[in-house]
Amino acid sequence: MRPGRRGIALVSLVAALFLAGCGEAPSDEHVIDEPATIEEIEGQEVARITLTQRAAERLDIQTELVESAGSGLVVPSAAVFVDPEGGYWVYTNPEPLVFIRQRISIDREEADRAFLTDGPPSGTKIVTVGVPELYGTEYEVGH
Repeated sequence: MRPGRRGIALVSLVAALFLAGCGEAPSDEHVIDEPATIEEIEGQEVARITLTQRAAERLDIQTELVESAGSGLVVPSAAVFVDPEGGYWVYTNPEPLVFIRQRISIDREEADRAFLTDGPPSGTKIVTVGVPELYGTEYEVGH
């Protein structure tokens, strides 16, 4: 069975409409904002990372407080990050959606806790989930 002229015309019209939509510029409603801004902190080797609310949710960022233990400090081992040069760090969360890497010194680890000789003061919020992702963001890995 041969298609009639109306069938060919209809198929041609649908194809033309479909192809016309392919060349349009993307609308602003589909543009994705940058998930983070990274600002250098003058005189320091670390940066200030500010995440969007959506990025923080996608990374499932979670925090806990630094605790005092005798004359030292205690943090969850999950908060500790070791950089490629062997330095120990945690990410502090000084204000909502803001993260700053801070060097620490570890005395010992017991179970899931790291006992520090140097680090952020007791009561400081530190990241326990999302630490490697923050490090990757700070160094713009994958950009």
